[in-house]
Amino acid sequence: MSYIERIDDLQINNLKLIQNSDHFCFGVDAVLLANYASTSKGKQPDKILDLCCGNGIIPVLLTAKTEAHHIVGVEIQSDVADLAQRNVELNGLQRRVEIICDDLKNCGEILSANSFDIVTCNPPYKEAGGGLVNEADALTIARHEVKCTLSDIISVSAKLLREGGRLCMVHRPERLVDLLTLMRQNRLEPKRLRMVHPKPGKTANLVLIEAAKYGKPKLFLDPPLYVYNENGEYSDEINEIYERQG
Repeated sequence: MSYIERIDDLQINNLKLIQNSDHFCFGVDAVLLANYASTSKGKQPDKILDLCCGNGIIPVLLTAKTEAHHIVGVEIQSDVADLAQRNVELNGLQRRVEIICDDLKNCGEILSANSFDIVTCNPPYKEAGGGLVNEADALTIARHEVKCTLSDIISVSAKLLREGGRLCMVHRPERLVDLLTLMRQNRLEPKRLRMVHPKPGKTANLVLIEAAKYGKPKLFLDPPLYVYNENGEYSDEINEIYERQG
């Protein structure tokens, strides 16, 4: 099968990313999650785990946004994991970033329990079912809960986080009740929540959420984040997150 690869400039620390047109290319949600995790109120992270890492966008960005010495990305699709590894090598990050090709449900056995300061995940947003065309297709796997469920992600995160460690996720607002319920069931207490809107006056289409392992009950709502302003241009905060100049 033919495909086209391109190299995108991430506009931070001279980082670049190879993207494959046949795979799920990263969007604003991945960039927002990496930034959100880097602003966690917990201690400065040393070990970070990114589940469903795809082409490695979040681990690569976190090398610039945190001082973590060890960042692990887990991806179940071998060709996508290979792309993530090539992105690590493209940026010379082999000493800080490790890519593992495996089912995230196996992470409790292949990684040390209670060892990570932060777990991040930009998961498949859509529940399994609902007229899936091809459950082996890379785009289907990225978008639908074919290989893992929200419950899988949260339970694995709970096992691998240290006490006080943080799970940071981005998801759709319609799954918010599921997120909060599963987090509390796994002793991950929701601590921060932020709604992301396309622009002022529009309904939120993303939610950023952070939960602390064994945290005390108290949820803080951050101000809404707008991707575009009233003029249809990127908002000042989005430009700041992307570290765009001018």
